[in-house]
Amino acid sequence: MKGNIVPDIGATSLEFEPRTGGTSAAATGYRRGVSADPPQRAVEVRRSARRRRTVSAYREGDRTVVLIPARMSEAEEQRWVGVMLDKLAAQESKRTLGDAELGERAERLSEQYFGGRARPRSVRWVTNQNTRWGSCTPAEGSIRLSHRIQGMPEYVVDYVLLHELAHLLVPGHGPRFWALLEAYPRTERARGYLEGVVAAERLPKVPAARDE
Repeated sequence: MKGNIVPDIGATSLEFEPRTGGTSAAATGYRRGVSADPPQRAVEVRRSARRRRTVSAYREGDRTVVLIPARMSEAEEQRWVGVMLDKLAAQESKRTLGDAELGERAERLSEQYFGGRARPRSVRWVTNQNTRWGSCTPAEGSIRLSHRIQGMPEYVVDYVLLHELAHLLVPGHGPRFWALLEAYPRTERARGYLEGVVAAERLPKVPAARDE
């Protein structure tokens, strides 16, 4: 069939069809090789002659892989990559990791950034931490993350996990501790995000307008 390809889209376990053509590449800020969603992930587009009408995307480490039909034009590629980046980001922001998944994520992060040296015995969400984002008990090998970070960007959750994993190796917040976290390239970005959340919570509440 000639003309624009209107693919069915699949992203990880989520499948859906665009109704109005999706979001333009200009709106997402996508350009070849770079993703607009935080943190700045590399985007790898893979074309397949066997793929006819489907587009799919998934995260692979620090990159996003988008699979498209080989006959797509460059303009169509940019358009649908932009759609997939938006959809993946929206999916991840709504998805809450369970304790088991959180533990698996911690293991992967430890392996990637700490050479697997930080080995927690348990990693779980808790609802009784309202003044801290996470906590760690090195003697028990336990890590607890506040439910308040559920729904925050994944790079923020990863930073909090790495922060607590680092405490399994270095108890305090001295130079050795921060040197460990320097291996994570989004440390400053995540800290800035969390500081922004705290600052927003301290803003005075605007009283609701009363009817005259």
